Amino acid sequence: MDLKEQLLAITHLGDEYEKYFGAVVPPVFLNSLHVFPTHEQYMNADPLGEDYIYGRISNPTVRLLENKLSAIEGGSLAAVFSSGMAAATSAILTVCKAGDHIVCMRNVYNPIKHFMAGMCTPRMNIGISYVGGQDLNELERAIQPNTRLIILESPATYIFSVVDLRAIAAIARRNGIVTYIDNTYSTPLFQNPLEMGIDIVMHTLSKYIGGHSDVIGGVLISKDDQLIRNVCRYTREWFGGIIGPMEAWLVIRGLRTLDARLRQHQASAFRVAEYLEAHPKVRKVNYTGLASHPQSELIATQMRGHTGLMSVELDMPAEKAQAFVNRLRLFGKGCSWGGYESLALCPLYKAASEEMAFLGLKERGLVRLHVGLEGTDNLLDDLETALRVI
Repeated sequence: MDLKEQLLAITHLGDEYEKYFGAVVPPVFLNSLHVFPTHEQYMNADPLGEDYIYGRISNPTVRLLENKLSAIEGGSLAAVFSSGMAAATSAILTVCKAGDHIVCMRNVYNPIKHFMAGMCTPRMNIGISYVGGQDLNELERAIQPNTRLIILESPATYIFSVVDLRAIAAIARRNGIVTYIDNTYSTPLFQNPLEMGIDIVMHTLSKYIGGHSDVIGGVLISKDDQLIRNVCRYTREWFGGIIGPMEAWLVIRGLRTLDARLRQHQASAFRVAEYLEAHPKVRKVNYTGLASHPQSELIATQMRGHTGLMSVELDMPAEKAQAFVNRLRLFGKGCSWGGYESLALCPLYKAASEEMAFLGLKERGLVRLHVGLEGTDNLLDDLETALRVI
């Protein structure tokens, strides 16, 4: 699906104005259950098809969001959840059984690694092998006869490195392994892993898709209908992880402005990245949109655009990086990103030596910046002031 079709899906797919008295915004269905004219119709209903029975299984507002997200990501079905973590863990629990093996990138979202270490390995005897992701030979060596899932994130946390999605998907197919990627950074507008052979795409809806820092949610999307039906029937329904209808409605609202917001995030982030890269107090800027990114050629084959997230390595000790963050006035100090607001954080400041070695990183003073919508010149002024006084 090209951008023209994506934008039509975002704005109009499934809205069915004729059903809702011509309302330009479809209503939110806050009901917990649905009733049927006859008992026979109730007994034969398919809640994963066109019917609705109970809100823990499906809901009209939720289904509308799923249809839009599936369309713009290029999938055939989607399942939305109450959080990105609910989506990610549901994917693992649906694909893997006790005694299986997972190959996982080292620098994926930390709570996923915590879930596998605290739940999958000790309670389900699932083996985990961690790889960098860029060395395809290392990845192939990590595959075992019982490997069932490969977990990816590209661009990845901290320094926003990328992996060759087509090559990894081909390796997985040859070995009968399911591939999963966190595509939150790029959104469906800037990267579509399903088109490159990846099996499952996850987005944290709390980030760019929601866009206003007022909702928590997650989604799994695939071209494999049966896989998503299994996710809904055997994981989401039993664990009760479906998103609420009001939250789904908020995500639909945010989705409608995704293209406009992303383009402004990208435009501002380009200027911020270029400014920081040229600054004498900055050693390195990690941003996928810069020509200096060591994987710029691969990025050009996989991504159509770049968002507002980057990291910066200052040419000074980690303590000065923390002081720099504290000097910023327009950048809030918070853990999330993808909303309208700018954020700054030193995510590795208290990381143990073992964690730094595991990640293959050395810079504890790494500053992660999310470039928001406060106005590019305002943000540049704020950065200049903070850099000048440290």
